[in-house]
Amino acid sequence: MPWGIVIASCFGMFAATASGSVRSPFLLDMATDLMASLPAIANLFGISSVAWGLSSYVAGALSDRLGRRMFLVGAPILLSVSMAAAAFVSTYWAMVFLVVTASLGCGALTGVSMAEVSLRSPEALRGRALGWVMSGQSLTLLVGVPLAAWLGAIVGWRGVHIGLASLAAAAMVGLFFATRVRVEKQAATSSGSGDQPPMTLRDALTGPVIRLFCALVCERVCFGMSAFYYPAYLRTAYELQVADVALPLVGFAIGNIVGTLLGGQLADRFEYKRVSFACAVVIAGLCAFPWFGWQPGLLITAAFGVAFAFFDALARTPLMASLAAVPAEVRGVIMGLNSSIASIGWLTAATVGGWLYAGSGFGAFGPLMLGLCITSALIVLKDTRLWRRGKSA
Repeated sequence: MPWGIVIASCFGMFAATASGSVRSPFLLDMATDLMASLPAIANLFGISSVAWGLSSYVAGALSDRLGRRMFLVGAPILLSVSMAAAAFVSTYWAMVFLVVTASLGCGALTGVSMAEVSLRSPEALRGRALGWVMSGQSLTLLVGVPLAAWLGAIVGWRGVHIGLASLAAAAMVGLFFATRVRVEKQAATSSGSGDQPPMTLRDALTGPVIRLFCALVCERVCFGMSAFYYPAYLRTAYELQVADVALPLVGFAIGNIVGTLLGGQLADRFEYKRVSFACAVVIAGLCAFPWFGWQPGLLITAAFGVAFAFFDALARTPLMASLAAVPAEVRGVIMGLNSSIASIGWLTAATVGGWLYAGSGFGAFGPLMLGLCITSALIVLKDTRLWRRGKSA
């Protein structure tokens, strides 16, 4: 296991995800200081998603041609400078500009770092390596947001942004030293022998890869709806105060982290990664169905939340490992597209979830999430080698 790049990328993933999510406890304070409305401050999340998705694709494509180290070192610098500058802004539009530049750094970092980790990891350990990197996102839910809220009570939201800038700078240092030794593209994953033309993105976007992306959108919509609306659902269903939802959210985050790490083990030890994804995502959908539509008690509802987070994360790592199996010369753009398409899922989750809540309430969430989970499973099962082996036998 290439622990140097894995740990540095995990830390970078934590810093990138935290740059947006830790803003949530300070929406009212930011709206007051920047003389903006609360919806305008909340819209910074949508602006960030768009910039993040575009940057991830462009950086991934360029990294395949120009090399990845310049992005792995430069992107955290851009993120760090943007977060530090955001601590001193006094107008809303200045904050919008800095959110965009920070998101460009985040997008350039996440997809490229996953491509680099997958390239440096032996195939037998690739799923576990990606699982560790992806756990940086989960740690933001478990540690980042509560820690930011605690620090914010002392130093305010501006001080928290200085802390984020320091995190990004630390990630840059780690990635700088972890990537000093260049790794050549592995022959086993290249498109062919040296006398063949290099593979292009069009060649890489085969039917199976496109179907993996479609399944990714469905999965991200489900997870996005749960992440966005779970706290509001708890407060509505059980009339809880803000502080009372902390423990269920911690359970949700722990389920996500454990599922991510075990998903890496599953991806490496079980040959049929698409089957692993399909089984786990369907179980996640079965957990979601009663989760939002049945209120037998806070403890049982929280248990459904933990189960959904666990099985959804268990499913996602084999999906990422399947995407990382493309030839090395296009792995950067494919992993960049992964982040771009995931952003589409997040935006869809926010939009559709709000529309469903306004029209039917939280009861409609469960059936939709189950339907999307089943759909994503059916999409990828068409391409599993298990069926092809059965037919040839």
